[in-house]
Amino acid sequence: MKIAFIGQKGLPAVTGGVETHVERLALGLNREGHNVFVYARSWYVARRRRTYQGVNLIFKPSIKTKNLDTITHVFFASIDAVRRHFDIIHYHGVGPALLAWIPRIFSPRSRVIITFHSIDRHHGKWGSLARFFLLLGEWCAVHFAHETITVSKYLQRYTQKRYGRKTIYIPNGVDANKLIPASEITRRFGLVKNNYILFLSRLIKHKGAHYLIEAYQKLYPTKKLVIAGDSSFTDKYVRRLRNLAESNPNIIFTGGVQKNSRLWAELYSNAYLFVLPSDSEGLPIVVLEAMSFGRCCLVSDIPQNMEAVAGGFGFHFRRGRVFSLQQKLKYLLTHPGLVDRVGRAAAGHVLVDYNWTDIVKAVDFVYSCALESGKAHSISACLRSSLARNK
Repeated sequence: MKIAFIGQKGLPAVTGGVETHVERLALGLNREGHNVFVYARSWYVARRRRTYQGVNLIFKPSIKTKNLDTITHVFFASIDAVRRHFDIIHYHGVGPALLAWIPRIFSPRSRVIITFHSIDRHHGKWGSLARFFLLLGEWCAVHFAHETITVSKYLQRYTQKRYGRKTIYIPNGVDANKLIPASEITRRFGLVKNNYILFLSRLIKHKGAHYLIEAYQKLYPTKKLVIAGDSSFTDKYVRRLRNLAESNPNIIFTGGVQKNSRLWAELYSNAYLFVLPSDSEGLPIVVLEAMSFGRCCLVSDIPQNMEAVAGGFGFHFRRGRVFSLQQKLKYLLTHPGLVDRVGRAAAGHVLVDYNWTDIVKAVDFVYSCALESGKAHSISACLRSSLARNK
C-alpha cells in the first residue's frame, strides 16, 4: 500500500503525542512492506531529509502561528496528496479532519482514515472561534472518513454518543525502554535517582503543570520537582509557571526535551514519581512512556487518564483540585515501597496491552478492510474477528 500521513508536525518526533504516535506507526508500517509518506512542516526539524528510517518525508510550508500553523500545512499537504494517488490518506487529529473533504472529492479512489486523538476544543489555549472549528472538526472526523479510529475507549464512547457513529478503538502504544543511569541530568540539573518528581509534557494550560507546582509548594518535600517541556505558542502560560515557582531552587525547568534523547530517557529512568495533572487528554502517551520505564504514575481522574492506569497500575486525584493532589503526593512520598511495586507492575502491564507491534497490525488491517470496501460486513466486524483470531 501507498500510505500518506497528514496532520502531524513531522519526523523524527521532537515533542508531542501525535508526533510520537505517527512515528511509531509509520516506522512499523514501513517494516511491514508498505510505502509510507509523512507530511512534515518546514520549521519542525533542524535538518531536512528525504527519508527517515525508510519512511518518505514531504515538506510543505505553513503559517507558523498558534491558529494557522496546522490548518495551513494540512491544506498544502492535502492538495499535494490528491496528486500522488495514495491508497490510504490518514489524517491525525480533529483539526486536520476539517480538510479531509479534499481527498474525498478529488481523490475518490483513496481511502480516507482519520484518527481522533483528543477533544482538542477542551484545551485551554484555544479561543472561542478556534473551539468552534475544532468542534466542526470532530463532526468531520466521523463523517468525512471512510473509517475513524479513536485512541481511547472514552473517545469511542464519546463519538458514539455525540455523533451516533461507530469508531474503531486502537490505542496509543509504547515500546520497551531500557533504564539509563543518571549522568546528564546530574551534570546539568543536579538530579540523582529517586530524588525528584517528574512532569514531562508541552507547557500548555490543559496539561495542568500549574496544579502540580501549587501543590508542591505547599508540601516543602525533600525531593525536587522537575518541569520538563517547553512552550507551544504558550509563552504567557510558561511565565505564569515560573512565577508560581517563586524561584524555588527545588523546582527545575529543563526546557524542551527531545523524544528518545539521552536526556529524555534519563529523566524517565531516574524519577521517583511521574505526575500528569491534566484537564484533557486523548490517551496520554507520556503516562504510557513513564510506565514503560517502571515509573509509578499519579494522574488526574479524567476518564482518559484513568483508562491508562486502570487495574491498580497507578494513582489518581481529583481533577483541578490542588488539595487532593497535595494529599496524594504527600502519601506517595512517604510510601516508597508501594511506589516501587506499582511502577514495576505498570511496566509489565503497558508492554502487554499497549505494544506497538499489535497496534501496527491492527491499523494495517483497518487499511486493508477499507480498501476492500465491497465487502458486505463492516470493517469493525473485520477487526474484531482479526483480534479474536490473534488472541
